[in-house]
Amino acid sequence: WDFLILFFCLPVVIFNEITKRRLLGDVSCRIVPFMEVSSLGVTTFSLCALGIDRFHAATSPQASTRPIEQCQSIIAKLAVIWVGSMTLSVPEILLWQLAQDTSPVSGVVTEYCTMKPSSNLPESIYSLVLTYQNARMWWYFGCYFCLPILFTISCQLVTRRIRGTAKSDCRGTKHGQCESHLNCTIIALTIIYGLCTTPENVCNIVVAYMSPDMSKQTLDLLNLINQFFLFFKCSVTPVLLLCLCRPLGQAFMDCCCCCCEGCGPDTTSSEDSADSKLKTEMSSSIFFDKPRETPPPLLALGTPC
Repeated sequence: WDFLILFFCLPVVIFNEITKRRLLGDVSCRIVPFMEVSSLGVTTFSLCALGIDRFHAATSPQASTRPIEQCQSIIAKLAVIWVGSMTLSVPEILLWQLAQDTSPVSGVVTEYCTMKPSSNLPESIYSLVLTYQNARMWWYFGCYFCLPILFTISCQLVTRRIRGTAKSDCRGTKHGQCESHLNCTIIALTIIYGLCTTPENVCNIVVAYMSPDMSKQTLDLLNLINQFFLFFKCSVTPVLLLCLCRPLGQAFMDCCCCCCEGCGPDTTSSEDSADSKLKTEMSSSIFFDKPRETPPPLLALGTPC
């Protein structure tokens, strides 16, 4: 979703700032806020899901031999996160619309997006969208800022408490180090998300209580700053994840190198790819709580077995 934000929303915003006209017109006024709010939802619920996974890893009776999670289960979780985030962002499509304004100095007609529900909506939907607009600031602050931060902090505190009391003897082991590395990754993602969403929440509160006293240029500048921090978060998060999660970064680099080199069918490349695949699987078994596969017991020669 971060890549979708960068590849779709960023060019639209840059084009609007340069030409003062909206690319794709009214469609971009509705789709861009929808995708931006969906991005916040995807990050929020993903951090919550990662916190729950770390808690399960800490409370598992045999953490080093947890069963492998099925691919269908992972896809189901991702589907719930993405569909839920998009569903909660549907009011953004009905809230925004395209407007035009003529500059009194230059006389140039500029296009901008305004937060105003269309009067052509049915009365019931119009009232719901209006209620969402009035509660939008606190909904942003509670769901997309407080929820992931407090949830991550709570899960980390509980996890550290459990590991400190019940599994103190496992400290220093390779599995314990990998668990600590995963916890640090989640904390780093939460810190980046919190730092990048704090200006938007502050601006929303300021605009909500001081918008009549602020000029349109100031409001546009605050909106541009908020979008800059969102694009910065979308740019940093994948890089941070690839750098901190080594198996994921190694698999990503192997995939890129494979696509660039064409994946020749010679035996050397196939052996190298097999070795890299084996190394990736062995290392990823740590980062995704998959148990290491133990080799089958060797049969003694000369025995009845």
